[in-house]
Amino acid sequence: MSTPIVVQYKINAPAEKVWRALTDQDEMKSWYFNISDFEPEVGKVFNFYEPGEAKKYHHQCEILEIIPSQILKYTWAYPDFSPLKTVVTWELFSEQNGTVVTLVHDGIDNFKDLGEGFSRESFTEGWNVIIGESLKGFLEN
Repeated sequence: MSTPIVVQYKINAPAEKVWRALTDQDEMKSWYFNISDFEPEVGKVFNFYEPGEAKKYHHQCEILEIIPSQILKYTWAYPDFSPLKTVVTWELFSEQNGTVVTLVHDGIDNFKDLGEGFSRESFTEGWNVIIGESLKGFLEN
């Protein structure tokens, strides 16, 4: 069992507002990825590419669990590179004057043979930028 990546930030916004940013296609475009086929429903599959024109990394995910304003959990895979999957879980905890956002990315070692772009360090850095800069900046401004 590999150790999951855990990234946590406090965001000065209510959990409902954070949840909307995580599950609304229009809001997601502003800070995360442009995911045109995202539907916040268990069993739904969604696809997206990294920003830019390269379209090198096809991401495919399937929603596993939803508890509104608390938990969003989905698989995370790169079907063009590997049949293996990982699991991303967003957990929201209301705290005075804000929300603690915890992201757990489990099974990351499934991608260890795919190259440096799929390393634990690369994912850790990416999630820190996505949550600590993009999401936080989007919700606190």
